[in-house]
Amino acid sequence: MTIETPPTTQHFLTLLDLDPDEAERLLARASELKQLRQRGEDYRPLVGYSLAMVFEKSSTRTRVSFEAGMAQLGGSAIFLSPRDTQLGRGEPIEDSARVLSRMVDGVMIRTFEHETLTRFAAYSQVPVINGLTDRFHPCQLLADMQTYREHRGTIRGRRVAFIGDGNNMCHSYINAARVFGFELHIACPQGFEPDAEILAAAPEQCRLTHDPAAAVAQADLVVTDVWASMGQESEEDERKARFAAFSVTPALMARARPDALFMHCLPAHRGEEVSAEVIDGPQSVVWDEAENRLHAQKALLERLLVRPSRSGSGR
Repeated sequence: MTIETPPTTQHFLTLLDLDPDEAERLLARASELKQLRQRGEDYRPLVGYSLAMVFEKSSTRTRVSFEAGMAQLGGSAIFLSPRDTQLGRGEPIEDSARVLSRMVDGVMIRTFEHETLTRFAAYSQVPVINGLTDRFHPCQLLADMQTYREHRGTIRGRRVAFIGDGNNMCHSYINAARVFGFELHIACPQGFEPDAEILAAAPEQCRLTHDPAAAVAQADLVVTDVWASMGQESEEDERKARFAAFSVTPALMARARPDALFMHCLPAHRGEEVSAEVIDGPQSVVWDEAENRLHAQKALLERLLVRPSRSGSGR
Protein backbone atom coordinates (compact mmCIF):
# COMPACT_ATOMS: atom_id res chain seq x y z
CA MET A 1 0.00 0.00 0.00
CA THR A 2 1.44 3.36 -1.03
CA ILE A 3 1.52 6.03 1.67
CA GLU A 4 1.11 9.45 0.13
CA THR A 5 1.76 12.76 1.87
CA PRO A 6 -1.29 13.78 3.91
CA PRO A 7 -2.80 17.02 2.56
CA THR A 8 -2.16 18.78 5.88
CA THR A 9 1.60 18.17 5.74
CA GLN A 10 3.46 21.28 4.65
CA HIS A 11 6.98 20.87 3.33
CA PHE A 12 9.65 23.51 2.73
CA LEU A 13 11.43 22.43 -0.44
CA THR A 14 11.81 25.85 -2.07
CA LEU A 15 10.94 29.43 -1.12
CA LEU A 16 7.92 29.12 -3.39
CA ASP A 17 6.31 26.93 -0.73
CA LEU A 18 5.63 30.23 1.08
CA ASP A 19 3.40 32.96 -0.24
CA PRO A 20 4.63 36.55 0.26
CA ASP A 21 2.55 37.16 3.39
CA GLU A 22 3.67 33.86 4.96
CA ALA A 23 7.28 34.66 4.15
CA GLU A 24 7.11 38.11 5.76
CA ARG A 25 5.46 36.69 8.88
CA LEU A 26 8.17 34.05 9.11
CA LEU A 27 10.92 36.68 8.98
CA ALA A 28 9.20 38.76 11.64
CA ARG A 29 8.89 35.67 13.83
CA ALA A 30 12.56 34.84 13.30
CA SER A 31 13.54 38.26 14.65
CA GLU A 32 11.19 37.78 17.61
CA LEU A 33 12.78 34.43 18.43
CA LYS A 34 16.21 36.05 18.12
CA GLN A 35 15.21 38.68 20.66
CA LEU A 36 13.84 36.02 23.03
CA ARG A 37 17.18 34.23 22.84
CA GLN A 38 19.13 37.44 23.45
CA ARG A 39 17.01 38.20 26.52
CA GLY A 40 17.65 34.72 27.86
CA GLU A 41 13.97 33.79 27.91
CA ASP A 42 13.10 30.09 27.98
CA TYR A 43 10.76 29.25 25.10
CA ARG A 44 10.34 25.56 24.32
CA PRO A 45 7.36 24.74 22.11
CA LEU A 46 9.04 21.59 20.74
CA VAL A 47 9.38 19.55 23.94
CA GLY A 48 8.90 15.94 22.90
CA TYR A 49 9.49 16.67 19.21
CA SER A 50 12.32 15.18 17.16
CA LEU A 51 13.92 16.13 13.85
CA ALA A 52 15.82 13.66 11.68
CA MET A 53 18.70 15.38 9.85
CA VAL A 54 19.82 13.46 6.76
CA PHE A 55 23.19 14.63 5.45
CA GLU A 56 24.57 13.38 2.14
CA LYS A 57 26.61 16.60 1.86
CA SER A 58 28.90 17.83 4.62
CA SER A 59 27.96 20.93 6.55
CA THR A 60 28.88 23.30 9.37
CA ARG A 61 26.18 25.98 9.50
CA THR A 62 23.27 23.77 8.47
CA ARG A 63 23.98 21.05 10.98
CA VAL A 64 24.78 23.33 13.92
CA SER A 65 21.88 25.71 13.30
CA PHE A 66 19.26 22.97 13.03
CA GLU A 67 20.66 20.94 15.92
CA ALA A 68 21.04 23.96 18.19
CA GLY A 69 17.67 25.30 17.07
CA MET A 70 15.85 22.10 18.01
CA ALA A 71 17.62 22.03 21.40
CA GLN A 72 16.75 25.67 22.13
CA LEU A 73 13.10 24.99 21.29
CA GLY A 74 13.07 21.99 23.62
CA GLY A 75 13.25 19.24 20.99
CA SER A 76 15.95 16.88 19.80
CA ALA A 77 17.77 16.36 16.51
CA ILE A 78 19.12 13.09 15.14
CA PHE A 79 22.11 13.31 12.78
CA LEU A 80 22.09 10.70 10.00
CA SER A 81 24.86 10.32 7.43
CA PRO A 82 24.92 7.86 4.50
CA ARG A 83 27.41 5.75 6.50
CA ASP A 84 24.90 5.41 9.32
CA THR A 85 21.70 4.60 7.42
CA GLN A 86 20.26 2.21 4.90
CA LEU A 87 19.97 5.12 2.45
CA GLY A 88 23.71 4.79 1.96
CA ARG A 89 23.31 1.09 1.23
CA GLY A 90 20.70 1.43 -1.48
CA GLU A 91 17.38 1.39 0.38
CA PRO A 92 14.75 3.05 -1.83
CA ILE A 93 14.15 6.67 -0.91
CA GLU A 94 10.44 5.99 -0.71
CA ASP A 95 10.94 3.26 1.89
CA SER A 96 13.22 5.42 4.02
CA ALA A 97 10.64 8.20 3.91
CA ARG A 98 7.85 5.86 5.01
CA VAL A 99 9.89 4.57 7.95
CA LEU A 100 11.49 7.80 9.19
CA SER A 101 8.27 9.79 9.02
CA ARG A 102 6.57 7.29 11.33
CA MET A 103 9.26 7.84 13.99
CA VAL A 104 10.03 11.57 13.97
CA ASP A 105 8.12 14.85 13.68
CA GLY A 106 10.10 16.32 10.82
CA VAL A 107 12.96 15.55 8.44
CA MET A 108 15.67 17.91 7.18
CA ILE A 109 17.63 16.68 4.15
CA ARG A 110 20.89 18.05 2.73
CA THR A 111 21.68 16.21 -0.48
CA PHE A 112 22.86 16.48 -4.07
CA GLU A 113 19.94 15.76 -6.41
CA HIS A 114 16.82 17.83 -5.81
CA GLU A 115 14.79 14.84 -6.99
CA THR A 116 16.00 12.91 -3.92
CA LEU A 117 14.31 15.53 -1.75
CA THR A 118 11.06 15.67 -3.71
CA ARG A 119 10.77 11.86 -3.83
CA PHE A 120 11.31 11.67 -0.08
CA ALA A 121 8.71 14.38 0.57
CA ALA A 122 6.14 12.60 -1.60
CA TYR A 123 6.17 9.63 0.78
CA SER A 124 6.72 11.42 4.09
CA GLN A 125 3.93 11.82 6.62
CA VAL A 126 5.78 14.69 8.34
CA PRO A 127 7.22 18.00 7.09
CA VAL A 128 10.38 17.77 5.02
CA ILE A 129 12.82 20.70 4.93
CA ASN A 130 15.38 21.37 2.21
CA GLY A 131 18.71 21.87 3.97
CA LEU A 132 20.36 22.25 0.52
CA THR A 133 20.29 20.53 -2.84
CA ASP A 134 22.27 21.22 -6.00
CA ARG A 135 19.22 23.14 -7.25
CA PHE A 136 18.04 25.23 -4.28
CA HIS A 137 19.12 26.47 -0.83
CA PRO A 138 15.96 28.09 0.59
CA CYS A 139 16.95 28.07 4.28
CA GLN A 140 19.90 30.30 3.47
CA LEU A 141 17.60 32.76 1.75
CA LEU A 142 15.40 33.01 4.82
CA ALA A 143 18.49 34.03 6.80
CA ASP A 144 19.59 36.47 4.10
CA MET A 145 16.18 38.12 3.92
CA GLN A 146 15.97 38.34 7.71
CA THR A 147 19.41 39.96 7.81
CA TYR A 148 18.52 42.58 5.22
CA ARG A 149 15.25 43.29 7.02
CA GLU A 150 17.03 43.83 10.33
CA HIS A 151 19.63 46.20 8.82
CA ARG A 152 17.65 48.10 6.18
CA GLY A 153 13.94 47.30 6.50
CA THR A 154 11.88 45.78 3.72
CA ILE A 155 13.71 44.51 0.66
CA ARG A 156 10.59 44.91 -1.49
CA GLY A 157 11.35 47.23 -4.40
CA ARG A 158 15.11 47.21 -3.73
CA ARG A 159 17.83 46.19 -6.18
CA VAL A 160 19.93 43.09 -5.50
CA ALA A 161 23.01 41.97 -7.44
CA PHE A 162 24.08 38.33 -7.49
CA ILE A 163 27.62 37.89 -8.81
CA GLY A 164 29.07 34.52 -9.77
CA ASP A 165 27.85 31.04 -10.61
CA GLY A 166 24.23 30.45 -11.61
CA ASN A 167 24.01 27.77 -8.91
CA ASN A 168 21.58 26.77 -6.16
CA MET A 169 22.08 30.09 -4.37
CA CYS A 170 21.38 32.01 -7.56
CA HIS A 171 18.26 29.91 -8.16
CA SER A 172 17.07 30.62 -4.63
CA TYR A 173 17.66 34.35 -5.12
CA ILE A 174 15.50 34.17 -8.23
CA ASN A 175 12.73 32.59 -6.17
CA ALA A 176 13.28 35.15 -3.41
CA ALA A 177 12.83 37.98 -5.93
CA ARG A 178 9.42 36.51 -6.77
CA VAL A 179 8.37 36.03 -3.14
CA PHE A 180 9.81 39.22 -1.60
CA GLY A 181 9.34 41.53 -4.58
CA PHE A 182 12.84 42.86 -5.29
CA GLU A 183 14.71 43.47 -8.53
CA LEU A 184 17.50 40.93 -9.11
CA HIS A 185 20.44 41.51 -11.45
CA ILE A 186 22.55 38.40 -12.06
CA ALA A 187 26.08 38.55 -13.48
CA CYS A 188 27.84 35.32 -14.38
CA PRO A 189 30.38 34.14 -16.96
CA GLN A 190 29.06 32.74 -20.22
CA GLY A 191 28.25 29.07 -19.80
CA PHE A 192 27.52 29.44 -16.07
CA GLU A 193 24.05 30.95 -16.28
CA PRO A 194 21.23 29.87 -13.97
CA ASP A 195 18.72 27.28 -15.11
CA ALA A 196 16.74 28.80 -17.99
CA GLU A 197 13.39 27.50 -16.73
CA ILE A 198 13.88 28.94 -13.24
CA LEU A 199 14.97 32.29 -14.69
CA ALA A 200 12.10 32.38 -17.18
CA ALA A 201 9.59 32.07 -14.35
CA ALA A 202 10.62 35.51 -13.05
CA PRO A 203 10.75 37.77 -16.13
CA GLU A 204 9.57 40.88 -14.28
CA GLN A 205 11.98 40.55 -11.36
CA CYS A 206 15.23 39.26 -12.88
CA ARG A 207 17.81 40.46 -15.37
CA LEU A 208 20.81 38.44 -16.58
CA THR A 209 24.11 39.94 -17.71
CA HIS A 210 27.72 38.88 -18.15
CA ASP A 211 28.98 42.24 -16.84
CA PRO A 212 29.37 42.37 -13.04
CA ALA A 213 29.81 46.15 -13.04
CA ALA A 214 26.45 46.60 -14.76
CA ALA A 215 24.75 44.21 -12.34
CA VAL A 216 26.11 45.94 -9.24
CA ALA A 217 25.32 49.50 -10.35
CA GLN A 218 23.11 51.18 -7.71
CA ALA A 219 22.47 47.87 -5.93
CA ASP A 220 21.17 47.87 -2.36
CA LEU A 221 22.57 44.40 -1.71
CA VAL A 222 25.49 42.56 -3.33
CA VAL A 223 25.69 38.77 -2.97
CA THR A 224 28.20 36.20 -4.11
CA ASP A 225 29.08 32.54 -3.54
CA VAL A 226 32.05 30.25 -4.06
CA TRP A 227 33.09 29.58 -7.62
CA ALA A 228 33.30 25.79 -7.17
CA SER A 229 30.64 24.17 -4.99
CA MET A 230 30.75 20.75 -3.36
CA GLY A 231 31.06 18.11 -6.07
CA GLN A 232 32.82 20.51 -8.47
CA GLU A 233 36.30 20.26 -7.02
CA SER A 234 37.70 18.82 -10.27
CA GLU A 235 36.62 22.01 -12.07
CA GLU A 236 38.25 24.37 -9.58
CA ASP A 237 41.21 25.52 -11.70
CA GLU A 238 39.09 26.08 -14.79
CA ARG A 239 36.49 27.97 -12.80
CA LYS A 240 39.08 30.25 -11.22
CA ALA A 241 40.15 31.31 -14.70
CA ARG A 242 36.59 31.78 -15.97
CA PHE A 243 35.39 33.67 -12.89
CA ALA A 244 38.43 35.92 -12.34
CA ALA A 245 36.56 39.04 -13.50
CA PHE A 246 33.65 38.28 -11.17
CA SER A 247 35.38 38.87 -7.85
CA VAL A 248 33.58 41.26 -5.49
CA THR A 249 36.28 43.84 -4.79
CA PRO A 250 36.13 47.31 -3.21
CA ALA A 251 36.09 48.77 -6.73
CA LEU A 252 33.05 46.69 -7.64
CA MET A 253 31.26 47.51 -4.37
CA ALA A 254 31.87 51.20 -5.06
CA ARG A 255 29.43 50.94 -7.98
CA ALA A 256 26.63 49.93 -5.61
CA ARG A 257 24.76 52.40 -3.40
CA PRO A 258 26.86 53.89 -0.58
CA ASP A 259 24.80 52.06 2.05
CA ALA A 260 24.71 48.75 0.16
CA LEU A 261 25.22 45.56 2.13
CA PHE A 262 27.38 42.58 1.20
CA MET A 263 26.37 38.97 1.84
CA HIS A 264 27.95 35.56 1.33
CA CYS A 265 26.48 32.25 2.50
CA LEU A 266 29.96 30.96 3.53
CA PRO A 267 32.42 29.32 3.54
CA ALA A 268 34.26 32.07 1.65
CA HIS A 269 37.55 32.09 -0.22
CA ARG A 270 39.15 35.49 0.29
CA GLY A 271 41.00 36.61 -2.81
CA GLU A 272 38.72 34.61 -5.09
CA GLU A 273 34.98 35.38 -5.19
CA VAL A 274 35.40 38.18 -2.65
CA SER A 275 38.31 40.26 -1.40
CA ALA A 276 39.21 40.36 2.27
CA GLU A 277 38.60 44.13 2.27
CA VAL A 278 34.95 43.54 1.36
CA ILE A 279 34.00 40.51 3.45
CA ASP A 280 35.77 41.90 6.52
CA GLY A 281 34.74 45.48 5.80
CA PRO A 282 31.95 47.71 7.14
CA GLN A 283 29.41 46.83 4.43
CA SER A 284 29.63 43.11 5.15
CA VAL A 285 26.90 41.51 7.27
CA VAL A 286 28.01 37.90 6.74
CA TRP A 287 28.30 37.11 10.45
CA ASP A 288 24.77 38.33 11.18
CA GLU A 289 23.69 36.40 8.10
CA ALA A 290 25.31 33.21 9.41
CA GLU A 291 23.78 33.62 12.88
CA ASN A 292 20.35 34.20 11.39
CA ARG A 293 20.38 30.70 9.94
CA LEU A 294 19.64 29.64 13.53
CA HIS A 295 16.79 32.07 14.13
CA ALA A 296 15.12 31.77 10.71
CA GLN A 297 15.17 28.00 10.94
CA LYS A 298 13.74 28.08 14.46
CA ALA A 299 10.82 30.10 13.09
CA LEU A 300 10.46 27.57 10.27
CA LEU A 301 10.57 24.60 12.66
CA GLU A 302 7.99 26.23 14.90
CA ARG A 303 5.72 26.87 11.92
CA LEU A 304 6.00 23.42 10.38
CA LEU A 305 6.22 21.14 13.41
CA VAL A 306 4.10 22.59 16.21
CA ARG A 307 0.62 21.09 16.37
CA PRO A 308 -1.78 22.68 18.87
CA SER A 309 -3.17 19.32 19.96
CA ARG A 310 0.26 17.86 20.68
CA SER A 311 0.62 17.18 24.37
CA GLY A 312 3.80 18.33 26.06
CA SER A 313 4.30 21.39 23.86
CA GLY A 314 5.27 24.60 25.54
CA ARG A 315 2.48 26.60 23.88
